[in-house]
Amino acid sequence: MEQSEKNDYRYKKIVSTAVLLVAVFVLGIVIGQKVDGTKIANSFGKREEVNMDMFWNVWDIVSTQYVDADKVDSQKMVTGAIKGMVNSFEDPATVFLDPEETEEFNESISGKYFEGIGAELGYSDGNVIVVSPLEGSPAKEAGIRPGDYILKIDDYELTASDTVYDAVAKIRGDAGTKVTLTILHKGEEEPVTVEIVRREITVSSMQLDFVGENKDIAHLKVNRFTETSLAEWERLWDSKIDEVVDAGSKKMILDLRGNPGGYFDAAVYAGDEFIDEGKVIAKERDGSGNIREFKSRKGGKLIDVEVVVLVDEGSASASEILAGSLQQNGRAKIVGMPTYGKGTAQTVLDLADGSSLHITILKWLLPDGQNIDRDNSIKPDVEVDLTNEDFKAGIDPQLSKAIEILSI
Repeated sequence: MEQSEKNDYRYKKIVSTAVLLVAVFVLGIVIGQKVDGTKIANSFGKREEVNMDMFWNVWDIVSTQYVDADKVDSQKMVTGAIKGMVNSFEDPATVFLDPEETEEFNESISGKYFEGIGAELGYSDGNVIVVSPLEGSPAKEAGIRPGDYILKIDDYELTASDTVYDAVAKIRGDAGTKVTLTILHKGEEEPVTVEIVRREITVSSMQLDFVGENKDIAHLKVNRFTETSLAEWERLWDSKIDEVVDAGSKKMILDLRGNPGGYFDAAVYAGDEFIDEGKVIAKERDGSGNIREFKSRKGGKLIDVEVVVLVDEGSASASEILAGSLQQNGRAKIVGMPTYGKGTAQTVLDLADGSSLHITILKWLLPDGQNIDRDNSIKPDVEVDLTNEDFKAGIDPQLSKAIEILSI
């Protein structure tokens, strides 16, 4: 496919984030511009007439009567009120970030190095969980697994009111320092305490090796769908696919385990490598119900390659779009465990004071129009778990099953 044709996909920069800091919820974003906060309402519609008397009544009471007067901070009260308003949608991907959180978020998608433990956090039934530990991170080395519940951070016990960003603030820290997490592994009844030494974090977006008895099966591990730019991710993808073609491999394991997402356009770009011309790769639906289809163009270099896709509870967003697309188009067999379930995208508005507002504005759909969410994630054709015992023993039954299927 010519580069000019590939670029046609980029009608917007859509990201379903892979956040590389200590741990940040998996979000989808449409890169926005800096705006004046006073003009936001006019950008999206008319303000409703709302009686604000109760708000100001409570404001006056707490401002004048709270027992610790030195803790009354008007700016913090404003920030808290905005966060509460945004949180009222009960959508963990629609968030307001203060200037410090915004700076961290912007760094985390820029491809720089970070200091922390290297884990993605999300929500499950109102609880903070690990979506995925990053490859080669202190979190993964310490035995942190997708689906782990985080119960305590050092001596602080998380409550229902704590957000992912609250957890991030307590987990992050300088390289060389320690943090102690109390976690409950999926499927276990007793929590465990894990001490992790923070360090500089970086991870490449993909690695390629060849597996199987004859080393003829390409094993492409895609850790995220982001790089310093979409163009850079595509360049790396192209180089890996060229290696597969040059090796003459006709079998591939596309490993999306622990991949929390990235550019939506990257998932579409990758899907076009496997799917013949004119097939629907994915769809999007906006708030007005308008649906846009993304179809394969001339087909890619892997049209005739037999594919098995590996997924797990840490596969989210763009990973689910690609896996589900290959499954529904009959191009791949899915092996592993049901995915995380996240199929939305957010626009990011940078506000005048350095804070930012992330608003869910789109839903990603699979070729059949099915939305991806926590109750409707990608289900494997062959379900194979990777247990804590497997993890400790250093064995990988999911990868072994994929090799077995492709070796028949």
